[in-house]
Amino acid sequence: MSKSILSAREDFPILSQTINDLPLVYLDNAATTQKPQAVIDAISDYYRTSNANIHRGNHSLAIQATQAYENVRKKVAAYINAASAEEIIFTRGTTEAINLVAYSFGEAFVQPGDEIIVSQLEHHSNYVPWHLMCQRRGATFRVIPFDENGELDLLALQQLVNKRTRLLAVNQVSNSLGTVNPIGQIVKMAHEANVPVLVDGAQAVQHTVHDVQAMDADFYAFSGHKMYAPMGVGVLYAKRKWLEKLPPFLSGGEMIDQVTPEKVTFNVLPYKFEAGTPNVADVIGLGAAIDYLNQFDFAELEAYEDELLEYGLGLLSEIPGLKVYGNPKKRSAILPFNVEGIQHYDMGILLDSKGIAVRTGQHCTQPVMDALHITGTVRASLALYNNHADLEALARGVARVIRLLKR
Repeated sequence: MSKSILSAREDFPILSQTINDLPLVYLDNAATTQKPQAVIDAISDYYRTSNANIHRGNHSLAIQATQAYENVRKKVAAYINAASAEEIIFTRGTTEAINLVAYSFGEAFVQPGDEIIVSQLEHHSNYVPWHLMCQRRGATFRVIPFDENGELDLLALQQLVNKRTRLLAVNQVSNSLGTVNPIGQIVKMAHEANVPVLVDGAQAVQHTVHDVQAMDADFYAFSGHKMYAPMGVGVLYAKRKWLEKLPPFLSGGEMIDQVTPEKVTFNVLPYKFEAGTPNVADVIGLGAAIDYLNQFDFAELEAYEDELLEYGLGLLSEIPGLKVYGNPKKRSAILPFNVEGIQHYDMGILLDSKGIAVRTGQHCTQPVMDALHITGTVRASLALYNNHADLEALARGVARVIRLLKR
């Protein structure tokens, strides 16, 4: 029997505290999610009972820690339906995972005159690494625009793809507008032109159904801390054929096979891409977060969050002078808005005075803000522990700020 989503809030100890003597209303989940007690306990238990460096030791603690770490790799593979645990590379987060591909793919496959395509909706983490790689390799950087609804222009993508295109990088869900991109269609278009695709799943893997084999993306990156796991741990999934072809991103211990003055050979997958001592405790925390999420029926979870989003959008639409940005066919977990005449930063500070945590600014998406001709937005973002009361508090808080600043 699946766990009830309505009981989830009780699992997160931080949500019971007050901010400025008022109950915490946490709506900054796109930046990072809070952690359930089960994840906190898993990290603590590791340090209390099993702490040891992994893979290279033959004593009991090292063996125990290694088994726990590698079990999480299997959990991640099952969670996203990868074909093999060997296709799962642990990183520090989405940013490092994308940089790994940008560096290694660029070294192996990008030459002067080649082209890389990204979307205008990208977080800087899926924009800047490709821009810099194009500079290093003498390649051309191309951008898919989005329309007035916040949806990618797929006709423009079709026109951008050509025989010089070496890779397409796109997010599954926009972190600033919440647009859910038609990844299946995008991947199909790219693959028809023999172009591999990297998908940034940082804002999707905790909200939408996740199946990398069905998606058919060549690379898929996400962070633990946006799916109730600790900060400092993330995942790169890549098809085996690419991992076998790409050179390592980092070098040092663990990723090697043989080291002599004449040559260096590399370890087998996935260790070829995991140089140095890894973040064992937080990988174990990621495993605990996956166990936690697996208690829920994911279709019910997605439906719950979708209903919550619609409820929030409805409340905000009733506030005079408030504008919600984007009107995509499918939006996930993000409510981006501004109020006429009120700076987004001021709105965020005054909401915090009432215990309401939102994010303000560009959200690491300056190309999005430039396209919208604004300096930033107020972004409220949802997680499974949010409820109608949180969104009602947000609406009351915004109305209060309007009254305060427009007297």
